[in-house]
Amino acid sequence: MESPIPLITEEVVELYQELSGHPRLSTASLGPDVTTQYGGKYCSLSTEWLQRDLARAENIRFCRQYVIFHDEASIVYWGPTGTCSEIKGELLSQESPSGALKAVLRKVSNKEKKEKQFLEVWDQNRKLKSIDLTALDKHGSVYDDDEFGCLAWSHSETHLLYVAEKKRPKAESFFQRKELRVSDEDMKQPKKEAEPLKGEQFVYHEDWGETLSTRSVPVLCVLDIEGSSISVLEGIPDHLSPGQAFWCPDDTGVVFVGWWHEPFRLGLRHCTNRRSALFYMDLTGGSCELLSEDTKAVWSPRLSPDHCRIIYLENDAMGPHQQCSRLRMYDWYTEETSTVLEVVPRQVWGAFPGIYSMLPGLCWAADSRRIVLDTAQRSQQDVFVVDTVTGATTSLTADAPPGCWFVLTINRNILVASFSTPSCPPALDVSPVPNISWGIRTLQPPPEQENPQYAGLDFDAILLRPSEGPAAQKPPLVVMPHGGPHSVFTAGWMLYPAALCRMGFAVLLVNYRGSLGFGQDSVASLPGNVGTQDVRDVQLCVERVLQEESLDASRVALVGGSHGGFLACHLLGQFPDTYHACVVRNPVVNIASMVGTTDIPDWCLTETGLPYAPDALPDPAQWTEMLHKSPMRYVNQVRAPVLLLLGEDDRRVPPKQGLEYYRALKARGVPTRLLWYPGNSHALAGVEAEADGFMNIALWLSKHLRC
Repeated sequence: MESPIPLITEEVVELYQELSGHPRLSTASLGPDVTTQYGGKYCSLSTEWLQRDLARAENIRFCRQYVIFHDEASIVYWGPTGTCSEIKGELLSQESPSGALKAVLRKVSNKEKKEKQFLEVWDQNRKLKSIDLTALDKHGSVYDDDEFGCLAWSHSETHLLYVAEKKRPKAESFFQRKELRVSDEDMKQPKKEAEPLKGEQFVYHEDWGETLSTRSVPVLCVLDIEGSSISVLEGIPDHLSPGQAFWCPDDTGVVFVGWWHEPFRLGLRHCTNRRSALFYMDLTGGSCELLSEDTKAVWSPRLSPDHCRIIYLENDAMGPHQQCSRLRMYDWYTEETSTVLEVVPRQVWGAFPGIYSMLPGLCWAADSRRIVLDTAQRSQQDVFVVDTVTGATTSLTADAPPGCWFVLTINRNILVASFSTPSCPPALDVSPVPNISWGIRTLQPPPEQENPQYAGLDFDAILLRPSEGPAAQKPPLVVMPHGGPHSVFTAGWMLYPAALCRMGFAVLLVNYRGSLGFGQDSVASLPGNVGTQDVRDVQLCVERVLQEESLDASRVALVGGSHGGFLACHLLGQFPDTYHACVVRNPVVNIASMVGTTDIPDWCLTETGLPYAPDALPDPAQWTEMLHKSPMRYVNQVRAPVLLLLGEDDRRVPPKQGLEYYRALKARGVPTRLLWYPGNSHALAGVEAEADGFMNIALWLSKHLRC
């Protein structure tokens, strides 16, 4: 007997409104300790949350305050104070080292809807400074992204450091002519602007790709708070783009990550393999000094509380876009660099799994020796303490409930972390959503599917299913392989899988070989084997759960985005009898046609198993290999109806990929529908696109899985 799947649109709308309303805890900061008249200590905890506002079709931010009473060794009591309040227009914010001041970068629109940026300084009682950065016209827009952006206080709390787009000279047509007559008002002007550049208004300016299309030439800028003056730092080599900057121990210079952008810029978002290094800019002498190796990829530097050491992550340049990282440490006074943690080849449960994500903004313990970080451990996200002297690691969540833990901040050895599971939205405490059960299973490929170079690798999958009601008996199955391909599903809250599960679907999230969190060997096993190894892993997982779980094998669908869409299209063509419906978001369908249009052409060759060089063109055999590994090869065998969701502004997998597949399916009579989202890039992360996408996915699956 088929389990019922709701087809009433209003019911699906109500379900999505309910689940999408769960906020996500994004940042937290701890205030200074206060001693009560009875000798006890307490401090404030300020938190910021993100929540979808469907009525306004935007993500809103709000803050909530907590109080924490502690006795140095443990938390005595903690709880919220007051109500939430929305945060308006904040792009970046940062408390000063003492906690007495707070800097805020704010975006404001005037009556003409022109945006301006202000840099504000607040104390506990009022706004002390408000600097109109747009009016000063020293630089372009300030960066607020995770790749370059920063807002760093000097240790003296007198200056602020940030990254902005370099001011570009004005340009005008060759045929633009000045007026011969000069007005009285013109004569009163104190200074004359630089002459516009003739014929330069249509010159192409490279950018840093997906979600960074307005980032071309970043510059480091310093605000003198007392004088309200801004300086754009000079002396950084022209071939570098600086970011992730902070002040050196004595405030006489700044430390930053510099990315090489020669011979041309490649997409940086989610690409921790771009050649980069750690640099020191001396503000007194104007020199720029290299602090790390210049042949690696460096990111996420963090200065210790005693201002003696800098830890940072290091990857090999090029190769897979995301990898297991080394943890390196630079001693400011001895100028020596050491390796704290090496790359982990194979994940062994109970041992440290390696580092696969950015370090928390505040990660040092008060002793300036230990750091705290979260990282993927197979299909979970766990928290570890690392001793930077000995390299010893200790799991803080080994005995905690399984799920997904993220470090938000640590200060004076008080650690703040958020927790979530597939059935529990992220929060500081646990509040599960009903009717969702989940578990993690491990799979071993059969001997004929082993990778001879990396034998013995296994992989995981997370299965969500309804826990009660008629739908729990034998639900249809939705299979979701992740994108990347070097990414991972961790056992945390995900809106789409949770909502589909509440609708009555079982959802299978597959971490095939090549996923993060399983060691570097797993990552390295996939390039050259895309379209075969990853496809077989997903199919093996599907066949195994259909054998072992009470699921309806006659109603199985695929949902995937990016490389997950690549796998979904492969599976549709290679195993047409297994799948009865499919939804793909910005899928890679033809690697050969993508290589000339994407912001990451190196991905196309690297994942195909081919060498990449900026000055080399693929030869006919390499073009053939890219096409051979693409799902377009199997389009003639596709029978299941396909829904495509494409972002008009996608730089990573340009929408022409999806259009190519759409036209091929239409020409072969396969039921196909295409949704086109203007103003959305690869992630389709706009609130309106995300909500509309879910509704169409839910109704498409409901329609085509009613066998």
